[in-house]
Amino acid sequence: MADPARSAASHADLDEIRESFGFFDAWEERYRFIIDLGRSLPALPETDRTEDRLVRGCQSLVWLVPSFDAGARTLHLDIDSDAHIVRGLIAIVLSAYNDRTPEQILAFDMEALFAELDLMAHLSSTRGNGLRAMVARVRQEAEDRLAA
Repeated sequence: MADPARSAASHADLDEIRESFGFFDAWEERYRFIIDLGRSLPALPETDRTEDRLVRGCQSLVWLVPSFDAGARTLHLDIDSDAHIVRGLIAIVLSAYNDRTPEQILAFDMEALFAELDLMAHLSSTRGNGLRAMVARVRQEAEDRLAA
């Protein structure tokens, strides 16, 4: 179940992220911004950091805890990692997907966002593959909710 304290601070605004990326000239500044985004995320409790919640395909440890609000028909995502840069990438993913309907999640073009931010060109291939694995897992959760 979603923790209200985590829900309140769970994700940055996508438009703010896009705007901030535009202000930075160098990728070092963008990396620092991404890491700062990750620092703003609350940590998952140790009780949620279980093997069954690990996202497969990520180089770092990434845990995903989904919950569905049947009344609002929205999927809430608590995601955390043991790596600072990955926590920042999680914040970007959450800005697009968190507390959205399954239909909104499936309609959102995350690859277009990654291209807009030029993320994949500046991540290692293993980090990029892990980011795509995280997105695939969220999309699978959305598909599962639609099929239920």
